[in-house]
Amino acid sequence: MAIEQAKVFVEDLQRGMFVSRLDRPWTRTPFALQGFYIRDLEEIRQLQKYCRYVYVDVVKSVGDAGVKLRALSRASSPTSLSLQSKRQHGAAVPVAIPCRPVQISHKAYPPPIPARREADKARKLHRRLLQGMNEVLVQVQSGRPLAMRQISRMVEELVESILRSPDAFTWLARVRDKDEHTYGHAIRASIWAVVFGRYIGLRRHELVQMGVATLLKDVGKVMIDGQVLQMANRDPRSELEYRKFVEHSVRLLSEDPQMDPQVINIVRSHRERHDGSGYPMGLRGDKIPVLARICGMVTFYDETTNPRGANQPVAPSRAVAKLYGLRDIAFQEQLVVEFIQAIGLYPTGTQVELSTGEVGVVVEQTYERRLKPRVMVILDSDKRPLAETRLFDLAADEDRKQKLIEHGKLSPQAKVTVAKDVEPGRYPEVDVAAVCDSYLFSQQRLPGILSRLLKR
Repeated sequence: MAIEQAKVFVEDLQRGMFVSRLDRPWTRTPFALQGFYIRDLEEIRQLQKYCRYVYVDVVKSVGDAGVKLRALSRASSPTSLSLQSKRQHGAAVPVAIPCRPVQISHKAYPPPIPARREADKARKLHRRLLQGMNEVLVQVQSGRPLAMRQISRMVEELVESILRSPDAFTWLARVRDKDEHTYGHAIRASIWAVVFGRYIGLRRHELVQMGVATLLKDVGKVMIDGQVLQMANRDPRSELEYRKFVEHSVRLLSEDPQMDPQVINIVRSHRERHDGSGYPMGLRGDKIPVLARICGMVTFYDETTNPRGANQPVAPSRAVAKLYGLRDIAFQEQLVVEFIQAIGLYPTGTQVELSTGEVGVVVEQTYERRLKPRVMVILDSDKRPLAETRLFDLAADEDRKQKLIEHGKLSPQAKVTVAKDVEPGRYPEVDVAAVCDSYLFSQQRLPGILSRLLKR
């Protein structure tokens, strides 16, 4: 039987919890109200001065904390609960979360073709996806049924394009248009989902199901008040209102008799989290469908790399670091590690600084050697625009130099590496969208397109 109150150590308190009792009489503390919501860190600090633990109302608690408490209470006796772990003799003991490994096959599909060969098809399809998602939102707002046959056909084309060349669409996920609409996130997340699914060897129909679900997972947000959607930091009650978008999405998609039930299942569960802290049902581990786990993870990655309201995406290394820090907490560790390997530390479209001090943009991956991509070098070691840009293949350069090193004709320090990725906007002279256009679509020789690579 689920419990209604949980004994929580003060250091484990979180915003949104409703404190109903203390470990001492209320009159011995400065708290005026006998029962209150935790709203900020200052209230937690005040409680730490007077209490070792408190009792939290499981039913009244809201936000992530409420979901997690209710999930734990269903499987616990009415004893002490800690959000991070159960405690024995004052020490934290990690709680194992049952989750079977996902079957992975890295050789399920042929090696990708060069991005240039797929680029034109990918760009045309990307434009159709943008237009299609605009029409979806209009249809939802006007109460008309979704054009599912058209959406599914576009996703099938997306899957086939990514199966041929993941880099072509990865470019389009990294380059944001200046007039991009809010549905750009859904398209980017769908691209990341299919790119990752290809990498781990999901079957074609699973890639289509996941692509459609990731594309449509947010349609219910049109039913949420705009002010709630735009809030950077929602209070607990606004957060509860925001989370209703999942129910709205599921309801809207369920109204279509042609909708694949698996797509609805992915949408319903994509905000669940590995440790049970997600919503709407507080599922954890194996209880979350695999495709929904992937959908949730790529959604987090894109929301991290493309924060709401930001003019530029953030450096991939920051998003990867956040994602890695959440392994076996919010997301299954195996999937996190595989995803990072799939996209590489420097995805296509990333601005990087080389060990030479030069700055460039990753234009294509070397799939067997992710740390050795092809880079369009734009700025010299003094961060000044080069008179002529050049295409630099780190893998080929290493192979050539390795032979010289083995014959004692070159020092190992001569190898060029990626030193770090660069925050977008750090060097305003570099226009990633122009690099994308010139590399993928220009018929001119690469060294002759400097004016298109540098912002005027």
